[in-house]
Amino acid sequence: MRPTPTSVTNHHDIVVIGTSAGGMNVLVKLLEQLPAYLPASIFIVQHLARNSNVHVLVDRLNRHTEMVCEVAEHEKAFEPGHVYFCPQDHHLLLGRGRMLVTKGPRENLFRPAIDPLFRSAAAAYDSRVIGIILTGMLQDGTVGMQAVKRSGGLTMVQLPAEAEYPDMPQSVMNEIEVDYAVPVGEMGLLLQELVSVPASADHKVPDDVKYEATIAERIMTNGLGQSDEMGVMGPQVPLTCPDCGGALWEVKNGHLGHLRCHTGHTFSPESYLAGNMEALEETMWVALRMLEERRTMLSSMADQDRKRGSRYWANSQEERAEELKVHIERIRKILLANANSKKQEKQTEGESGVGRA
Repeated sequence: MRPTPTSVTNHHDIVVIGTSAGGMNVLVKLLEQLPAYLPASIFIVQHLARNSNVHVLVDRLNRHTEMVCEVAEHEKAFEPGHVYFCPQDHHLLLGRGRMLVTKGPRENLFRPAIDPLFRSAAAAYDSRVIGIILTGMLQDGTVGMQAVKRSGGLTMVQLPAEAEYPDMPQSVMNEIEVDYAVPVGEMGLLLQELVSVPASADHKVPDDVKYEATIAERIMTNGLGQSDEMGVMGPQVPLTCPDCGGALWEVKNGHLGHLRCHTGHTFSPESYLAGNMEALEETMWVALRMLEERRTMLSSMADQDRKRGSRYWANSQEERAEELKVHIERIRKILLANANSKKQEKQTEGESGVGRA
């Protein structure tokens, strides 16, 4: 059903948007539909590579919308009619009346990540929030969108069938009964109507959402995390953090679960597997280097034994070196296959201006 706009004070004036691969074109298409007088503040997180120039992206948005687009700044107050874009290699959180831009731990392998913005917005502004997930790969934004939903906010996704990369909006729809799933071409008018709809006064932010938002904000701004706090959010699991090697706890927000370590790294099941594979690959490169060094040393020892006339020991060292060669080639083939797969992924990311930070 379409909303019924009214003139109210407590309305949906906080709009948080998350996107990844293919996101810039969609953001342009969405923002060009919005008027300069939109009575809401818009906050955007797009997955960006570390070397991205966010000012170039914001300049592009400004050429296509009447709203004022700018790069989000730490501790700066925000205004209606403005769009705030998260800078590369930083997270964007919302507090009461201010933005927090911080270089905290990665979530879902990304910095910036979408979940921290949505979670903090839900904790600070409850039912006044409208969450929007656009095109993108993997699952970042699903847990954050559930926090918005459980706190009384409105949820919207780009129709997966029209998304260039449907993973993110489809993941949200798989886990949450979203309020609106629409083509981007219809989002502008719908959003203008929604921001004038009274925000529900019947919803309170769930305690677990507030608690995790508080802990995450402190970790991201001060770097202070404590293991005993993690136990309040969920049980410890027999897994280790792919980023720092620390213990992991399973955090349940509603029916969705994710993994968090006390230093702040957070993973969906899918991003945990991806991070785990990256850590495994790094270990294999170290193993390959050490095996090659060992083979080189054995070959050198064989040469020395042969010069001394110790044919038996020279042959023995050569046999050991040949055995290592087999293992080296096996590891090298695995790493080469993985490198080719990553090359294809980076080509896709390069076309969309997206990369892991």
